[in-house]
Order: sequence, then structure tokens, then C-alpha cells
Amino acid sequence: MNHKCFELYRECAANAGLTAENTVISGCIGPKGDAYQTNQGLTPKSAQAYHSEQIETFKAAGVDIVTALTLNTTDEAIGIAKASAQAGIPSVISFTIEKNRKLRSGETLKQAIEIVDAATSSAPAYYMINCSHPVDFGPALGNEPWANRIRGLRANASSLDHGTLCQLGHLEEGNPDELANQYVDIRAAHPTMNVFGGCCGTDYIHVEKIGRALLAAA
Repeated sequence: MNHKCFELYRECAANAGLTAENTVISGCIGPKGDAYQTNQGLTPKSAQAYHSEQIETFKAAGVDIVTALTLNTTDEAIGIAKASAQAGIPSVISFTIEKNRKLRSGETLKQAIEIVDAATSSAPAYYMINCSHPVDFGPALGNEPWANRIRGLRANASSLDHGTLCQLGHLEEGNPDELANQYVDIRAAHPTMNVFGGCCGTDYIHVEKIGRALLAAA
């Protein structure tokens, strides 16, 4: 199934007139358990062992990079980064944070990035933030050099906390125009960011508005 997926990606890229030189195909991987709960007992070593099979499958399918999304512990991030490095594939680590601007495992974004980089010899190509809202992660970025390691954003449409979103029974679309403007403000403060998308509650409307707003502000 993974192989068929990536064949489809390459076919879509070719139909759009894109080549291997200007197209990056990412193999996306999620956390072992619930992204909104801390995976108790998952160590860097066990995380590496758990995710290695999927990453090796990505490698065999010919992906360009592995993107680990919605991670909430540094231990799992370390394991995935090491598994990707062992497979010889660049990795991207994307954290999600809570309303307290910290990971479920308790670290700030700054601490999490520094911990993973120290444990993996800075193996991740870059970091991202996903499944959070700009009102939460925006203030957590600051303007220190460590924030330059964050190159991408995939925000939730709504600023509601994770627990509330899970109990709604529907996708909360938030305000697409406001979200797009928040992306512009964050990119203006952090010009090294160049990977943008959406997460929970977003659709083509949000993504189009984000893209147009960023292009207009460039």
C-alpha cells in the first residue's frame, strides 16, 4: 500500500509538470499511541525499534524524507530521528503543544528541540509545529536562534484545546482569513519558515487563503 501511495504521488507530480529535482515526496508517520496522551514507557530505544519497520518501508518505496507529525514527547522524537538516520533518510520532527505552550511530556519547544538535537547529533533536517493553533505556539517561538530550526507550520483551524476538539463531534473550521493572517505574521517574524499547510479543521479553503496571503506578503 505504501508503494502504491508513493507511485500515485509521483504520477501526480509528473502530471503537474514537476520533476524529481523540484518535488519532495514525504513519508508521513504518526506517534505510536494517542497524540493527545503521553505514551508512558516509550523510550528512545523502543520508539526507534517500533518506527524502524515503517521507515524502512518508506525507504524501499523511494521517499525523499520522513515527516513525523503530532509528536508530544521528546523520547519518541529521538527514536524516530535515529531510525530515519539509520535508514539513511532525512527526517522532519513536528511537535504539537498544549495550551500551556508545552509538550505533553512537559518540555517547551525550545527544550524539546535542544534535547532531540543533542541526542541525535542534530539529525532532523528541520522541525515543524502541527495540530496546535497560532495563539498557542506563536508566543512560544520567541526570537532566539533555536527557533530557526522550525521551518514549517500545519496549524489547527480552531484555537480550542485538544480535549474540547475531540468532544465536539464535528470539525471546527475557525476563521480561515484570521488564520491566514496569523501565518503571515509568524512568517514575517521567522522568515526561515517555508513549509506551510493545515491540520485539524482545515480544508482547501484554509490552505488557499494561507497560500495567497503568504504570497501577497512575500
